[in-house]
Amino acid sequence: MTSSASGDREKVVSKLPPALQQDLKIRAAQHGIDIQHAVEAGIAAWSRLGANLPAADTGRAKPFATFLPPGQWDEFRENCASRGVSLIQGLTQSVLFWLDTNPAPGVVRPEHPKRIIICNQKGGVGKTALAAGVGEAFAEDSDQLHPVRISKHFAAAILEPDNEPASYLDYEDLPGLGLRVLLVDFDPQCHLTNQLGHSPLPIEGDSLTKHMAGEAKGNLKDLIVPIDDPRFGDRLHLLPACTDAFLLDVKLSSVRAREAALERVLGTIEGDYDVIIIDCPPSLGLSMDAAAYYGRRRDGEAPGNSGILIIVQAEDSSADAYGLLTNQIEDLRADMHLELDYLGIVVNHYDARRGYIATSSLQSWIDIKDPRVVGVIGDLKEQKEAVRLKRPLLAYAPRCDQAVGMRALTREIS
Repeated sequence: MTSSASGDREKVVSKLPPALQQDLKIRAAQHGIDIQHAVEAGIAAWSRLGANLPAADTGRAKPFATFLPPGQWDEFRENCASRGVSLIQGLTQSVLFWLDTNPAPGVVRPEHPKRIIICNQKGGVGKTALAAGVGEAFAEDSDQLHPVRISKHFAAAILEPDNEPASYLDYEDLPGLGLRVLLVDFDPQCHLTNQLGHSPLPIEGDSLTKHMAGEAKGNLKDLIVPIDDPRFGDRLHLLPACTDAFLLDVKLSSVRAREAALERVLGTIEGDYDVIIIDCPPSLGLSMDAAAYYGRRRDGEAPGNSGILIIVQAEDSSADAYGLLTNQIEDLRADMHLELDYLGIVVNHYDARRGYIATSSLQSWIDIKDPRVVGVIGDLKEQKEAVRLKRPLLAYAPRCDQAVGMRALTREIS
């Protein structure tokens, strides 16, 4: 049947098998087009065929509606009648034909592994939660749709006094990025390792610290463990921490070219990953220098592919720590002549119910401009629950506001 028009298109209602409807939705999103344009192209291509296709299974078909150019549905109905197939069979064949001729695009892998250094000298701002969430968002299945916050002005929208929450929390279902991700727990407190359900490396064994200090006896790859969840396939891995990282600054003081120590070690496994995320300790020591150096822009690498992502909170102590961190980064840039990019600032644990302190502080972060605020993540219970259960947030509560915010942040810096 045909019903009222929308713009220059007519609404049509028919039926399609539920699994086919879902495949159509995912594939259209993967190609960045509307479902209506995919169906239009499928019907047009099917109508041009010189022979009928094999009968498709239309069992358990459910109502399906879309919008087509005026007259296309009537022509299609006549075409189905002349070919001796039902309207549902013809539509099913058309959609299947479009899917066959428009395969899912392959995951676009970066020419240089994307290296994200997540840091702040202040503890308790949520660096570890952000490192895990961003890594999970990079690794989500590209053949599935996931809700993503789509407002491009989210931080500013929060501060509009007349805005209701729904006015800036707009979501869109998008395919996952499907990248191969390594999370590196660079913090001797081992928070990232524990939060993701793994045990810290034993202090008497091999560790990242020992590799950086030239004391390792084994292969770094043997220390890496997978984060097991169907949502991430085998794309999300973790290099666990060891408490011997408390000694890293002391050990680095006697290492040749100590700023490059982390790069020398991780360079041996970079080819296995598209994204490497370093969860830094709340420190401004030599280990922070090594992490920042690892995030520098390499020869031929595009600006903003790798760099520093600073996590703060909407309160004054974060501003003091931010100044200390950026001073260290600027000194490292100048002393070693590095091209070291800021990927942006993330305001974490934001809660507007805290009133003027929170909103005025958020405005202060927005006013910095360079680096700019690239994400605002709320202070909600789902993250705390995921940590308690030692599960990835995006697997535990994939549709919560923190999860959709993590995906938006990931796309902002990808």
